[in-house]
Amino acid sequence: MNRKNLSKRAELLHLSSVSLAEGMRNGTFRSLYRGTGVEFSGVREYLAGDDVRAIDWNVTARMGKPFVKIFDEEKELDVFLVADKSFSMDTGSGIQSRLETAMECASLITLASLHNGSPVGAVTFDGRIDFSCPPKSGKNNAMMMLSHFEKGASDFSSRINGSALDSALSGACRLLKKRTLVIVISDFRVDGWQDSFARLAHHNDVVAIRITDSADEKLPQVGSVPFIDPETGAACILPTSSAKFARAWQENYEAKTEEWKKNCLRHGAVPLSISTTKDPAGELIKFFTARERY
Repeated sequence: MNRKNLSKRAELLHLSSVSLAEGMRNGTFRSLYRGTGVEFSGVREYLAGDDVRAIDWNVTARMGKPFVKIFDEEKELDVFLVADKSFSMDTGSGIQSRLETAMECASLITLASLHNGSPVGAVTFDGRIDFSCPPKSGKNNAMMMLSHFEKGASDFSSRINGSALDSALSGACRLLKKRTLVIVISDFRVDGWQDSFARLAHHNDVVAIRITDSADEKLPQVGSVPFIDPETGAACILPTSSAKFARAWQENYEAKTEEWKKNCLRHGAVPLSISTTKDPAGELIKFFTARERY
């Protein structure tokens, strides 16, 4: 993508990203984490009202009474994006596809990080890792990432089948040398990512953004429709007008959504769903400035 078009795209995202930057920098979201944008400095004895998540269990066991970790604020908060470009992301019945929604989220967070002076990096993947950049400061790095996200939303020629979500999460674990705010953007439709996700969340503060579509929960009733899996090419016929099928489809969606949320929360990650029918900027700003997470 040429620099003129990239600058135009950045200009369109600028206003929203400024509001998002404010939320990421000063919003109450930041206080939900112990360890986001802070460095460990020591321990002290637990006091009534302390966040139980800050308890140092090793010291507590050794001393026979509870101690909590003490943190000092850092000037910079590193931000790292893990963004899904696999073929399943091409689908969408809303304003735009899942892929376009995901790349817009990634672009907004990149710009917001630039406004805040935060180092930002990313890894993107389809059936393999196709882009990796450790967190860096500066406009040149941010513009390079924006160019990649813009190309990723429209260039389908170089992608390959499959989803390397597990490899991307494992790679992020190895790449990140300090505690980082990691934002994973995916439809999470592939199996086998949970263990790597758990390891990543253990050492970092993770937000999992699940890109959804209205058809995930309820398909339009248009009779028998041929369906092709964008990842595997497997084909079948879906009886969309069948009430029994519609119930089973919705129940399956609800069960998978609940399973995904529980997996995130189990490892201390924060789950966020963004639909293709919603404005990504509005959803991100609302999330990062929310007073209550659940």
